[in-house]
Amino acid sequence: MKLLVRNLDRSTTEDEIRVLFEAFGPLQSCVIVMDKTTGQSKGFGFVEMPNPGHAKAAIKSLNGAKVGASNIRVKKADEKPAE
Repeated sequence: MKLLVRNLDRSTTEDEIRVLFEAFGPLQSCVIVMDKTTGQSKGFGFVEMPNPGHAKAAIKSLNGAKVGASNIRVKKADEKPAE
């Protein structure tokens, strides 16, 4: 299940996000979206967890959690429509 993680503090790293979510189960991937011109975080990212039960537990526990200077928002990512 792919999760959208929003409202990330600009200084939050992928490793920090990975550690937070791995407490709920294994991850397939963890990516913070970066601005191509500045190299700075855009304040959101994606985490993929192979087990939907683990992903739902992570959403329930981490949505609204304080990470760095921000309270993150976690939800199931919308699927992109097939082209």
